[in-house]
Formats: sequence, structure tokens, C-alpha cells
Amino acid sequence: MDLQKSSDATPAPAATPVELRASDADRDRITDILRDALAEGRLTPEEHSERVEGVLATKTVGELDRFVRDLPAAHTGRATAAYASAPNRPTAGAIPAEADESVVAVFSAAVRKGRWRAGRRIHAYAVFGSVDIDLSEAIFEYQQVVIKTVSVFGNIEIRVPENVSLRGNGGGVLGNFEVHTMDSGDPDAPVVYVDGLAVLGNVEARPKRGKLVADILDRVTSRLNDRVADRVDRGLRKHLDR
Repeated sequence: MDLQKSSDATPAPAATPVELRASDADRDRITDILRDALAEGRLTPEEHSERVEGVLATKTVGELDRFVRDLPAAHTGRATAAYASAPNRPTAGAIPAEADESVVAVFSAAVRKGRWRAGRRIHAYAVFGSVDIDLSEAIFEYQQVVIKTVSVFGNIEIRVPENVSLRGNGGGVLGNFEVHTMDSGDPDAPVVYVDGLAVLGNVEARPKRGKLVADILDRVTSRLNDRVADRVDRGLRKHLDR
């Protein structure tokens, strides 16, 4: 009888996007909009403070909208962009099997930071050592980047700009593997996937607040324009040399 009742029970409806639990990244995006509104004079300091307090106490994504509903940014895609979600795994065939770059620390420390070009696959190994990979100022030439990590009695820390998407898939054996999952408001923004294993060690990946990466499509367009301009220049030179 009980089994029959259970099978006849109507399943609970799936949660809509606005009913989903709000993440720290969702709240950060709304507070950024409020901060800009304060700087533009659209909100008084008292209104800004009151709304920020409300945002920090909000539980669902849908409730966040009421704090920016009367602001222009809420109608340009900035507020609703927080609902977009990056795929949990890279696109099949998009990432090569071999690493573009390896960062290794064995009884030592290795650091990769500053203005550098991030490849599609990066390997990081820390054995009784520490690896620090800072992507906050890196140049993203690809939309999907995989960082494969192995930490054995070591420490690996990864920092990414706050406007990229961040995903993780790994675990720890008497160690810690922690990835602060984050969704970018821009569907064309890079996605960083951190995979790996921590054996009596630590792997941590999280956004670096205050650091932003430019639109990847802008850079692609810029490179294409440079190539076209270079071809035109060479064509003109050949014509003038005749």
C-alpha cells in the first residue's frame, strides 16, 4: 500500500532559474552594480548600504533582481547574466592531450604570474613543494583552459580573474582539493577547469577579486584585424616596388 502511494505521488517540480540558491558570485555581481550606481549618483550612500545588506542576506537568485530593478544596468544584461552557467566539462576535442606548459616544484617553489599567455592545457606538479599559478593578468587566447594538478605533500594555489568561469573536478587523499566554482556574466568569457588530486597536500583555486580579464572575442578580432592590415601593407609594398 505504501509503495503504491509512493509511485502515485506527483514528483516535485524542478526549480526555475530564479528559484535557485544564490552563490557568492551572484551576490558579488549585484553588489558591483550597486557600487557603480553609487559612483554615478543614482543611489545615496544610505540606499547603497541598505541594498548591499539586503543582497548579502538574500537566499535565491530571483530575489537579487529587486535590488537593481530600478537601475539601468539591470536592463542591459548585467544582472540577468549571473544566471548563465558554464559547462562542467570542456568541449570534446577542444583540449589537447599534451600540456602546453608544465609548472613543477619538487622540494622547491614555482610561480607563474604576470602578463603571460595561458595555453589550453597546463600541468602543475607539487611534490614537497609549492606551485602558484596566477591567471589574473594572463592573456587568454582560448576560451577553455584546463589545469591538471597533482600535489603530493605539497601546495598548489590557482588564482583567476573574477569575470571568468571556474570549474573543478578532483579530490584529496588525506589532503584538500578545493575549487571555488564561479560563473561569468559573459557567455563568451574564458572557462578555467581545474582537475587533479591532492595526496597529503593541498590544491585550491579561487577568483582574485578586483582582477578582470578583457573580452576574449575582442582579442580574437584584434588579432584578425592585425593580420588583415599586415597583408594589405605587404600588398601595397609589392605594388610600389614594381
